Amino acid sequence: MRSGRDGRARIIEGALRRFSQSGVSATTLASLRQESGVSVGSFYHHFTSKEHVYGVLYAEILEAYQDAFVDELLRHEDACGGIEAIVALHMAWCGEHPERARLLISERPPRRNEPGGPEVAESRRDFFRQVADWWRPHVKNGELRPVPPTMCYVLWLGPAQEMCRLWFSGAHQPTAEEIRELGEAAWHSLKTP
Repeated sequence: MRSGRDGRARIIEGALRRFSQSGVSATTLASLRQESGVSVGSFYHHFTSKEHVYGVLYAEILEAYQDAFVDELLRHEDACGGIEAIVALHMAWCGEHPERARLLISERPPRRNEPGGPEVAESRRDFFRQVADWWRPHVKNGELRPVPPTMCYVLWLGPAQEMCRLWFSGAHQPTAEEIRELGEAAWHSLKTP
């Protein structure tokens, strides 16, 4: 007999496969149960809906990505090294976790009033605080421009996100040289002129 924790883990793992292949909106509750191999009762013991599974899964993936991001960022005291290293980390993380990355890149995060929404909002607040704490001294010493968080994200990782979309669609496999160029481009767009 499998434990309840195993049932929850199987639902999450099955949802990851199903959501990354078909998208959240096209995935049915029946296909989630089938993918995970759990009964209706077991499913409802752990989750109230497909949206609940998605919210929990999205929050877990986002937290793992953000932890890797912050860990890498804090290894770099210099602005250029940090900016370029994060682009390389983003590409490496997406390559190592393609199903998880597809979800973060292609699906809308849960809203505050949806399952997982409060956790995602809290995680983002903490994440942006940590990134801002690293960023601020570099602005003060004149290395980085002061940019709002949304613009920072777009300039820093927007081109890398597009490269990942091409990669995941099978249109283009990024090379190490292209990844290095993406890091350099992010640095040039964020450094103080």
